[in-house]
Amino acid sequence: MSATLLASIAGLPSFLSFFFLAVLLLLLFARIYTWLTPHDEVSLIQANNPAAAVAFGGALIGFGLPLASAITHSISLADCAIWGAIALVIQSLTFVAVRLTIRRLPERITQGELAAGIFSACCSVTVGLINSASMTF
Repeated sequence: MSATLLASIAGLPSFLSFFFLAVLLLLLFARIYTWLTPHDEVSLIQANNPAAAVAFGGALIGFGLPLASAITHSISLADCAIWGAIALVIQSLTFVAVRLTIRRLPERITQGELAAGIFSACCSVTVGLINSASMTF
């Protein structure tokens, strides 16, 4: 094997560690988010509810953005986990804030009101971008 190939393969354990940590944090975020919302996102999405799909998808993207920044800028796996947890809390609080801002948000998403889902998703992505940019420590 060439030295370049060996150098690339040498990074595989780090890649796998950060990747699996990110997947674990993403699954944890999805679980917490679905606990915070009074509607069942998965059932609504399976029933072809576009508002639920957009809102939940936006929340996942909104969390994924700062998580990617945490991976990029962290100095260790533990550092990444800490900043990933911070992103999880901030993104979870984003839904709470949007819910307080938009009357009957969960009911509107359940009824398939696309405007409510889009607004929720846009708020999640916007906060995720700001959160991500703030993690350029």
